Amino acid sequence: MARPTSLVLVNTGDGKGKSSSAFGVMARGWARGWRVGVVQFLKSGEWKTGERKLAAELGIEFHEAGDGFTWDSTDLDETAAKARHAWAIARERLSSGEFDLVILDEITYTMSFGWVDVADVVAAVRDRSPGTNVVLTGRNCPAELITLADTVTEMRKVKHAYDRGIQARRGIEY
Repeated sequence: MARPTSLVLVNTGDGKGKSSSAFGVMARGWARGWRVGVVQFLKSGEWKTGERKLAAELGIEFHEAGDGFTWDSTDLDETAAKARHAWAIARERLSSGEFDLVILDEITYTMSFGWVDVADVVAAVRDRSPGTNVVLTGRNCPAELITLADTVTEMRKVKHAYDRGIQARRGIEY
């Protein structure tokens, strides 16, 4: 099969900015008239994030399919089920041909935890609709996706305010 004309970008690493970078691409794509879809794998619809507000203002399809941080989960089976449901939404968006850009925010965690199969994600991204660009974010990106990607950026933490006890701030982290 011929390589699609679209690109696959991966933002990974332990530094800040993986999702923020993806949402910069979201804004640029929208500004170019692209049809954009976002699936967030960990954040829930209860969170009032800036990226969600921006997407709503711009008319971007946006799915917050998770239930928050895994360490806060009271039922990891339910958390895993939500991740698998998010993957079903994402897989359909990748193959539909309806999107110029699909952002899979925090998807790497679902693979690290064994909730979504790496080979399934690789196949869906590889076999996506030819005009669909993809941005995948999260720590510990599997080697198979790094190999498949056209551009891989590893964010490296030098220091972070959280290490000094400063909590996430509206407008900076969410």
